[in-house]
Amino acid sequence: MSEPFSEAGGIPVDDPTPVTTYSPVVLKVPGRAVDLHLKVSAPATGGDLPVILLSHGHGPSNFVSSLRGYGPLVDFWAARGFVVIQPTHLDSAALGLRDADDPEAPLYWRSRVTDMRHILDHLDAVEAAVPGLAGRLDRSRIAAVGHSLGGHTVGMLCGQEVTDGTVVNLADARVKAGVLLAAPGGGDGLAAQVRESYPALGTTSFAAMTTPALVVVGDKDVNPAFSARWQWRADAYAQSPAPKTLLTLRDAEHGLGGVSMYDGAETTDENPERVATLRALVWAYLRSRLYPGDRAWADATAALAAEMGTIEAKEIG
Repeated sequence: MSEPFSEAGGIPVDDPTPVTTYSPVVLKVPGRAVDLHLKVSAPATGGDLPVILLSHGHGPSNFVSSLRGYGPLVDFWAARGFVVIQPTHLDSAALGLRDADDPEAPLYWRSRVTDMRHILDHLDAVEAAVPGLAGRLDRSRIAAVGHSLGGHTVGMLCGQEVTDGTVVNLADARVKAGVLLAAPGGGDGLAAQVRESYPALGTTSFAAMTTPALVVVGDKDVNPAFSARWQWRADAYAQSPAPKTLLTLRDAEHGLGGVSMYDGAETTDENPERVATLRALVWAYLRSRLYPGDRAWADATAALAAEMGTIEAKEIG
């Protein structure tokens, strides 16, 4: 008989608790092509809850890149104490706006960051819209997590810059920690065709990305269509100032084992145990960053199996 997959890949984590999920929460955004729709997943009980803003990738699927995706991550984090807020960005294929007559299409890289900042500006409205959530959020403990293009969004919240006529810095001090999962690297090394199609990506700089962040890469996530440089997706770690941490997952491709959806067809390296380990490590990292003195990260790194991945870090001083 086969063995069941683990929840946390051997990483010590808190026991799960019941979760409530509510969607859509609809926020009006002046000038936005459509209203901003959110899904909110939260522990059913408890107060002073930390918050994760989760930014989906661009991706080829119709609904993975929307508030409907990333269940393997969301369910785990919400069951262990985080309120997870998922926006549907304008580049989601579900909205049909990638071919719109809009100078930001198809990536909507600036709008994505604006979405996240708008959510933070309107957390009172989010709380009020979700039954039983009012008064339970800890606004001093907010993190942002993003996969693929979502990692670019999170990087910008953490101080990453692009040049679009002028230097664009949309860093938000309310975000205390970031997690970039398989995010785009810097402009140096970006393939010429991608640079031509998406000029903003060709100007990405991490020199001002000062917010603490965990950068997660797969050692098999190499796509010459984007960059022939295999370390490219680790640029957010290598080219940004401390404090930063790099998690390299062995044999992982762009889907990192399948973070975007249960049994997602677009995952080329499906590995539930890898996903279990990744989500547990992210949980531990955010616990220790948002609650200084918490031993979750130290315990997690000690438990990480060598065959699953490696960790390196740079700290201030």
